[in-house]
Amino acid sequence: MREHFRELWRYRDLVLNLVVRDLKARYKNSLLGVAWSWVNPLLMMVVYTIVFNVLAGRSNLPNYPVFILCALLPWSFFTNAVSQSTNSIVDAAPLIKKVYFPREVLPIAAVMSNMVHFLISLPVFFLLALVMGNRITPWALLFPVTLLIQVMFTTGVGLITATLNVFYRDTRLIMDVLLLAWFFLTPIFYPLTTVPERYVLWGVSINVRAWLLRLNPMASIISSYRDLLYWGAPTAWDFLLRTAVTSLAVLVVGYLIFLRFSPRFGEEV
Repeated sequence: MREHFRELWRYRDLVLNLVVRDLKARYKNSLLGVAWSWVNPLLMMVVYTIVFNVLAGRSNLPNYPVFILCALLPWSFFTNAVSQSTNSIVDAAPLIKKVYFPREVLPIAAVMSNMVHFLISLPVFFLLALVMGNRITPWALLFPVTLLIQVMFTTGVGLITATLNVFYRDTRLIMDVLLLAWFFLTPIFYPLTTVPERYVLWGVSINVRAWLLRLNPMASIISSYRDLLYWGAPTAWDFLLRTAVTSLAVLVVGYLIFLRFSPRFGEEV
């Protein structure tokens, strides 16, 4: 694996070029251009605020639009990165058959380009928080730590789904359904505190909130963003460390799976 890391580092310029190409293609021939990075999350925030705050009556949460946008931006980063990573190998079939380069460059570049898109959209959140009077505390300086954890987890998932999609083209369709279900199982439009701590199933008491965080790293990551940017409080270190370890494990497993099957990509795509 050390050799693979060295080779990947030698191809870092290729990753950069792919990220730049993706960002240019994203805004090419667009009327608003980069402004879509700000307009799109704002529009989605308005929709979710109307549906879940006005219609569902969640008015007890202060600055609900800020609450929504704080989770919606990293969630959009995750879903877009995973979807793009899933298709990255298959979409680059002509290139893979003609030129040698580390195949992991493709899903990694997909994650990196969506991370840049996420960072571009962040000023919208801070501007909204400022307008609505939601105080940003110095704990927001720990934002890069949570971002790094999310990048590790997203890259690991992307490497796994990219590998599966080469051999089973239904993976892309299945992921669309899974990501939708994943969205509702992650505290995007509701606070984690609304999830019951105890639920009795077939006579067995289950700590639903704890298992949601254990089985869904994105729930922990979103909660960490909320702690730092919305509530203005630190994330519990044991909580953050467990999420970091899980994300690192997903990244390592995903990379090993990708390396195991990547020699067959040329003949399968």
